[in-house]
Amino acid sequence: MSSNPNTPAVNPLPPVVVALCLFIMGVELAFTLGTRGIIGGPEAVGWRLNAIQTYSFSGEIFAWMWETGRWPLDQVMRFVTYPFVHGTFTQAIFVCVFVLAMGKMVAEVFGSIAMLLIFVLSGVGGALLYAILLTEPYPLVGGFPAVYGLIGAFTFLLWVNLSLVGENQSRAFTLIAMLMGIQLVFGLLFGGTKDWVADLGGFATGFGLSFLFVPGGWARIRQLLQRD
Repeated sequence: MSSNPNTPAVNPLPPVVVALCLFIMGVELAFTLGTRGIIGGPEAVGWRLNAIQTYSFSGEIFAWMWETGRWPLDQVMRFVTYPFVHGTFTQAIFVCVFVLAMGKMVAEVFGSIAMLLIFVLSGVGGALLYAILLTEPYPLVGGFPAVYGLIGAFTFLLWVNLSLVGENQSRAFTLIAMLMGIQLVFGLLFGGTKDWVADLGGFATGFGLSFLFVPGGWARIRQLLQRD
């Protein structure tokens, strides 16, 4: 039995997934090196704080824009910039791990552009739910709402596949139920903010967008769901 010597040992990551992780870690590396005084001089110590103040999402600012009807670009951009600013190096690492795992599967099925759109728009959806349901004074930072959007898209793929084999489609939601349960336990034990609302919004956005990005669109979904 022969094998193709040109077949890669592992399935390579889509370039968009690699680029997204490199960008996230590049920003985080600049913050970390600046804090340690390795680059940027004395003012680099405050780079992370300045970035949080400038690029994080604020529910209070959103409420002001909604009430006044004024939507300045430097404030609206917070919807798409906050996932790239993290509070800690560890948070950025975990985000990249999920991007590598979930982003790879989503990009391979939906395509690179769709995967990137799901990531960005899920961050927007998470921020909207965070602002609408809560009155938290804390800024929203980090890529978890966007990552949960990729988890939502992955859940969609499981949901469709389970329908094809006649299995209970509710099993597709096991991962999100487990992740939300872990967040609930940690919140009860250690306190913290209610960022999980944004995560849930990101998940719902990613799952919903998958109906648009799935190959074949709505017609394909109807065909799958109508099969016995």
